[in-house]
Amino acid sequence: MVIERNEVSKNDCWNVEDLFPDLGEWQQAFDKISAGKKPRWSQIAALKEDIENPETLKVLFDVYFAIERLLSSLYTYAHLRHDEDIAEEDHKIAYNRICTLMSDFSEETAWIEPTLIAINQKTLDSLLASPILAEYRFHLEKIIRIKKHTRSPEVEEVLARSCKAMQTSHKSFSALNDADFKFGKVENSKKEQLELTHGLYGSYIRSQDRVLRKNSFYAIHNKFAEHENAMCELLHGEIQSHFFNSQTRNYKTCLEAALFPKNIDVQVYHALIKTVNSGIAPLQKYMRLRKKLLGLDKMGLYDLNVPLVKDVDIHMPYEEAENIIIDSVAPLGTEYQELLRNGLKEDRWVDRYENKNKRSGAYSSGSYDSMPYILMNYNGILRDCFTLAHEAGHSMHSLLTHQNQPYHYGSYSIFLAEVASTFNEELLMQELLKRSKNKEEEIFLINQKIEDIRGTLFRQTMFAEFELTLHDHVEKDIPLTPLLLRQIYRDLNKKYYGPAVEIDKEGEIEWARIPHFYYDFYVFQYATGISAALALADRVTSGGDQEREDYLSFLKSGCSKYPIDLLKIAGVDMCSPAPIAAAIGKFSALVDRLELLTSAK
Repeated sequence: MVIERNEVSKNDCWNVEDLFPDLGEWQQAFDKISAGKKPRWSQIAALKEDIENPETLKVLFDVYFAIERLLSSLYTYAHLRHDEDIAEEDHKIAYNRICTLMSDFSEETAWIEPTLIAINQKTLDSLLASPILAEYRFHLEKIIRIKKHTRSPEVEEVLARSCKAMQTSHKSFSALNDADFKFGKVENSKKEQLELTHGLYGSYIRSQDRVLRKNSFYAIHNKFAEHENAMCELLHGEIQSHFFNSQTRNYKTCLEAALFPKNIDVQVYHALIKTVNSGIAPLQKYMRLRKKLLGLDKMGLYDLNVPLVKDVDIHMPYEEAENIIIDSVAPLGTEYQELLRNGLKEDRWVDRYENKNKRSGAYSSGSYDSMPYILMNYNGILRDCFTLAHEAGHSMHSLLTHQNQPYHYGSYSIFLAEVASTFNEELLMQELLKRSKNKEEEIFLINQKIEDIRGTLFRQTMFAEFELTLHDHVEKDIPLTPLLLRQIYRDLNKKYYGPAVEIDKEGEIEWARIPHFYYDFYVFQYATGISAALALADRVTSGGDQEREDYLSFLKSGCSKYPIDLLKIAGVDMCSPAPIAAAIGKFSALVDRLELLTSAK
């Protein structure tokens, strides 16, 4: 039975009170910064006329980032409280109010970048060279870089005002997915009726009970199929917002609009798809092997997550997962290890278990002035342990960045976001393999690693290809319909998994429940991230002090350089297809190892 939020033990909840003691304290801070009528931040607007003066520009950046920093803390508290129980009215109101205030801030400051870009090049060069602006030089370089894609101050203000409307598709999807959709109960092979939620689905889909797996898969996806016209319109609306942005800012494509500001060439995206497509053979070999080992005449998508060893299914309590994750990061040094230990065990970074109306899934969040916060829906399966390691990797990346960078460089690009998280998953797998007690456990763990790479490299690349196809259709004014989306998704599944996997109508609708399709070309970074992470993990664990320090330097660098350049500091070049090919090679070797172990068995 899923419990109410007020029934959850304090020790199992994240320490949001460290950010603001309660909603009343948050409200006071909110009222202070939002006081008065619009424009709320007239001190910023007053600096506009003298923006070509380096002293004035420094003051502008100082004031701008100080306000944004406080808004970020207010937003973090509100969204964490909202995600604890998204049906709770007071927290929902607070969340919506801070979103509105942040939108107001964006509107009032939308003139800054276009005004800077409108300055003649000679003056811009002098600003870049000014020692007064040394701490903001790279930030200024990034603004100037998008000069040809920045509109007039008046147009930028309109675009900023449109942001709230543009969020409707994503917010509507989240409301349906996380609150409104109820999945009822599903029957297992013993005719027992079991409650089905997003959190429990992760356990059921891995169950050795095929009836439970199949019924859970059908129940989840049929709920989305009941609303597929609405889900199609929501996704279409999201992509239309991306198209609107790309057209308004004079980008050639939506993909270019998403990647150009981060200085990532669109060829990185296309090369990922091309390299993975050319390396699909090991994935299809694994599908054939999986079907054989499961003894199935027909294998469906609901059969792809069940462990291949029936007598081994590693479960562990939350505290045990914490301990093994802390032990696994030893290659990164004692300081890293102690920071993680304190965060998980003393500072209550993690909101551990599912409760009624809690946001599904998992994430790492926080602001520059807060501890990292990790949302979990922990159920004790091994996948949950890896998810905790994954989110802890994000959190440590954020913590080290915040400790070593000023606020304006205190975040990191989404292109880098999945590197640290997947790196820690690889360290956890190495630790678990060292502790495996017998061949059965080794098979189980190797299969788990194969599944990690399948899910993160191959599956996310398939998602990236789906996302690119949909954007291409919108750019060509081809209407997106439920039938079209089903067909595109079915064809991609068949291309990747091959004839060993049968795609039924419930599998065709899976696109409708993927939240990352609302994130504007996010998913490809899981695939590039795991490729970079595997290469860096091999480099660190087989190297010495220098290799470890190179990686830690990367974690401490935030967004002080472009993401491709930061990865080069760590020791990997993502402009080359080599890391992707190497990850596919690792996957192939693991499949061969699994085949050898299971044939000997």
